[in-house]
Amino acid sequence: MELTAAEVAKHLGGEVIGDAKQVLRSITTAENAKSGDLVFAEHADFFARAEASQASAILVPANQSTSAKTLIRVSNVRVAFARALSLFFAEPTFPARVHPTAEVAKSAVIDPTAHIGPFCVIGDRVKIGPRAVLEGGDHIGADCVLGDDVRLFPRVVLYARTQVGNRARIHSGVVIGADGFGYAFDQGRHLKVPQIGNVIIQDDVEIGANSAVDRATRHGQSTQCVNCRREMLRA
Repeated sequence: MELTAAEVAKHLGGEVIGDAKQVLRSITTAENAKSGDLVFAEHADFFARAEASQASAILVPANQSTSAKTLIRVSNVRVAFARALSLFFAEPTFPARVHPTAEVAKSAVIDPTAHIGPFCVIGDRVKIGPRAVLEGGDHIGADCVLGDDVRLFPRVVLYARTQVGNRARIHSGVVIGADGFGYAFDQGRHLKVPQIGNVIIQDDVEIGANSAVDRATRHGQSTQCVNCRREMLRA
């Protein structure tokens, strides 16, 4: 992708100092930079390395002095860097469709803007919100609810009654809602205690690959995932 410094600055809410028409093709580190690259310099030592690099422009704090290179000044360099990465390395888009190999219960409700990839299984009374993406091989148990812009990477399993909030991202191999570990010792043997709660994944949560979040023990009790990276609160 090719963007001018002015276009990048507009996207980041920043200000160009220097050549606003400078063409930028990527964002990288000062050590790997070449002509057409944008690099970021959060601190003075980073700035010195960025100036000495082959980069065409530098992402800098709002109080940064001028340079021989084009500068894009922003209020928060780290936040702007994250946004610039998304700009130059955009995630793939998925068309609104239900793949013909997907198995979808008749009682499931899927928003017409959602993407259901190959070999997904959608259980009874499942609700899937706008722009949700199930990439492929995902299993969604009965009565699950998925909010807006949810993204499930391949081979995610949601047990029955799991709730997933808006913009949540769940990576490959994750299992949500399996039995918690509950046993009672009875007459010389371990008696399994049924785990009849559920799991609630709140808005904007991201869960890393091959993780597991077990469901709560009692009816009306939920295991809740409320923070950005797999931090759970048993409620």
